[in-house]
Amino acid sequence: MENLNSAVATLMHGSNTLFILIGAVMVLAMHAGFAFLEVGTVRQKNQVNALSKILSDFAVSTLAYFFVGYWIAYGVTFLEPASVLSADHGYALVKFFFLLTFAAAIPAIISGGIAERAKFYPQLGATLLIVAFVYPFFEGMIWNGNYGVQEWLTAQFGANFHDFAGSVVVHAVGGWLAFAAVVLLGHRNGRYREGRLVAFAPSNIPFLALGSWILIVGWFGFNVMSAQTLQGVSGLVAVNSLMAMVGGTVAALVVGRNDPGFLHNGPLAGLVAVCAGSDLMHPVGALVTGAIAGGLFVWAFTATQVKWKLDDVLGVWPLHGLCGVWGGIACGIFGQQALGGIGGVSLASQLIGTAMGVLVALVGGFAVYGLLKALVGIRLSQEEEYYGADVSIHKIGATSQD
Repeated sequence: MENLNSAVATLMHGSNTLFILIGAVMVLAMHAGFAFLEVGTVRQKNQVNALSKILSDFAVSTLAYFFVGYWIAYGVTFLEPASVLSADHGYALVKFFFLLTFAAAIPAIISGGIAERAKFYPQLGATLLIVAFVYPFFEGMIWNGNYGVQEWLTAQFGANFHDFAGSVVVHAVGGWLAFAAVVLLGHRNGRYREGRLVAFAPSNIPFLALGSWILIVGWFGFNVMSAQTLQGVSGLVAVNSLMAMVGGTVAALVVGRNDPGFLHNGPLAGLVAVCAGSDLMHPVGALVTGAIAGGLFVWAFTATQVKWKLDDVLGVWPLHGLCGVWGGIACGIFGQQALGGIGGVSLASQLIGTAMGVLVALVGGFAVYGLLKALVGIRLSQEEEYYGADVSIHKIGATSQD
């Protein structure tokens, strides 16, 4: 009997390790989606820079999170013998890998907002500070119960702040960090003339669409594998993600009037919004959540560029910042049993937790980018921006005519 129990335990540890490893690889693949979404959206003279930023940011994020960020969030350090780290089939290491891919999504989100005019190495410095300190501070508060905030919310409102896969912890935080960076950078040269918007057309719609599809597929690892164990996996999460994605797509198609840029960002808006409550909502609630997010993105992107003159190149603040906020709130609405959800969630806790995420991101974003702007500068010169980041920074263009 003892041998049987040992065999079952070994099988479960091995299965859980494989399960979360598959999730980590799927979310790692999403970074290719971030890269190609940016490559297709920016002008051709900035395509190499987009690809280079995403890969470099991921490398810096890994170092920052491995040595500092994961310890701040979860109190875990990997400066131990390999024999200790390999316990339970190395599950603890693979869990780090999975959560790292979430952390590294923060600079990947920011990258799209600051495209075409941001300096390269100062941005890597911002990535280091954000992934080592700013993001783990809020991540640990919500997902590890640090600082007693979740206990306080439970005592006051009957439930803690629920964010199953990161509508707020990852997306809203990333989007509002990007908002601070975009404000401090200012708009691209020539974007506004005599107060009117000048259209900068995407360089490559097929690449933009490819990036969207890679993100869509990887997102099912992002959401479903957030259970982190095989016994916790839920088909409800998968179908809710699907329905929100479809809702966002249809809404963006209609509200965006067939614009392919809006169409391919619509499913991403829906997926951002459903992350928080994907384990609680009824599929119809997820559909509505995604549809509202898709429409919200189109409206907010247009208003951001035309009315508010905030030059957020990929619309990462509307997509991740605002749709992430909506996702945190939507969890408190459609997670309720009265609307077909599983329950156990408080709208008040969702509002407070979401507001805290926005506050941490804004303070952290203005602090990090404000400091870098004062010390080393964060923007390319007018001449460098004119010739494009590819030639100015990387000394090569995306294509050759030879």
